[in-house]
Amino acid sequence: MDRKKILNFALVFPFTMLGLKSFAKAQSKPSVYHFNDDGKIPNSKFPLLLYRNAIPQNTKHPSIWLIEKFEANNWTNSWRNGIYSFHHYHSTAHEVLGIYRGSASVHLGGEKGKIVKVVAGDIFVIPAGVGHKNVESDDLGVVGAYFNGNDWDLKKGLKGERPEADNNLRNLVVPTSDPYLGNTSGLTKLWV
Repeated sequence: MDRKKILNFALVFPFTMLGLKSFAKAQSKPSVYHFNDDGKIPNSKFPLLLYRNAIPQNTKHPSIWLIEKFEANNWTNSWRNGIYSFHHYHSTAHEVLGIYRGSASVHLGGEKGKIVKVVAGDIFVIPAGVGHKNVESDDLGVVGAYFNGNDWDLKKGLKGERPEADNNLRNLVVPTSDPYLGNTSGLTKLWV
């Protein structure tokens, strides 16, 4: 057996023995989505990141696992609920959403954006300004959190809200850690 195979075996074997088979998948790169300003929803120069199968299999309390994972990476002010059924965005906080139960079709980036299906185990990191809307869901359970525990606002792309929102977005700091992968990967490499 060559060194590379031995190293891969040594890294993956303990996790498969613990029932954490999805751990190896979780280290892969996220799906990346870019959305342009559509006049109502500002979106962001930073991409939205989607991690599939991020929660380890056989996790007894996936919502608690998400909260603890996010907190460990300085994404706090967490909540449990769903996703609003109207286009909205936040101009004062970058948001992470972890799906701990069910599934949803989420319209990302405003009316001209893209509908993406998310399921239990998925995590998506939404840059401030990027629109999102629950189009349809089934037994959806979500944990949300914000970098540095920032308070979030609720913008809907209404006339007159952009000057304040644009100013907030210009002054918002770029996170120093990814809510899922920490400070060495994920958005720390992709949001530059």
